Amino acid sequence: MKSKKTAKNNSKPTYNFFDDVFEVVRLIPKGRVTSYGAIAKYLGTKMSARMVGWAMNAAHGDKKVPAHRVVNRNGLLTGKHHFSPPSAMEAQLKKEGIKVTKDKIQNFSDRFWDPYLEL
Repeated sequence: MKSKKTAKNNSKPTYNFFDDVFEVVRLIPKGRVTSYGAIAKYLGTKMSARMVGWAMNAAHGDKKVPAHRVVNRNGLLTGKHHFSPPSAMEAQLKKEGIKVTKDKIQNFSDRFWDPYLEL
């Protein structure tokens, strides 16, 4: 799933981690959520959940990347402060039928989508 592009003035392919993250996030079905760590594991970079978070922060202007479906490993809406307004993340999840109470996904294990297992 790694994106390879040719760098300017260089014939060597480059790897863009953010593009790979966005590609996985676009596959999350409506009404489901995944975690930063699950995406990192799927991409073969298990220890880079924080980088996945940075990718999600960079994706907020792109409506094709449903960043609201990515939460922390406990189902907490830790990225909500990067939405405008911060309540937008919860609103988008609720619109998809996901119950959120006190910034936490209810029935998280039932809503969890693991790309490592499902792709």
